[in-house]
Amino acid sequence: MLRVLKAFFPALLLAYLLAVTLATASVMDNLRGMGVAVSTTVQLQSTWHDILGMASSYLPLLALAIVLAFAVAALVVRLAGGGRAFWYLLAGAVAVLVLHLALQLALQITVVAVARTAQGLAGQCLAGALGGWLFARLSRPAAPAR
Repeated sequence: MLRVLKAFFPALLLAYLLAVTLATASVMDNLRGMGVAVSTTVQLQSTWHDILGMASSYLPLLALAIVLAFAVAALVVRLAGGGRAFWYLLAGAVAVLVLHLALQLALQITVVAVARTAQGLAGQCLAGALGGWLFARLSRPAAPAR
């Protein structure tokens, strides 16, 4: 259990940081497209602001989605076998996709504005997938001693 927890938090953190960074970058790119000058400093400050600001809303939702998805992935790995990395990568991506779609369908809200576009939603799913990949790497069982 400790191995799983030690893998879960870095995976969640990676997925969250990447998702927020991609979302902020998209907003900054849209501003640049409208002719607004956005310096690297402003981009970094905005990213840091969003990381802190979304920690009370998006992070817990993402954590719940990923916990559920990783539990399903663990079951699939146990029953179907195959590559752990693939199943957890897929679980991370699906977790983020289902999170955004469920919130949109149930509450008509988009937690992260960038997820309103296919490209933005794909970026969010990529963040979840990379979190899943990291979880698979960090949580793999130790090789038996010879």
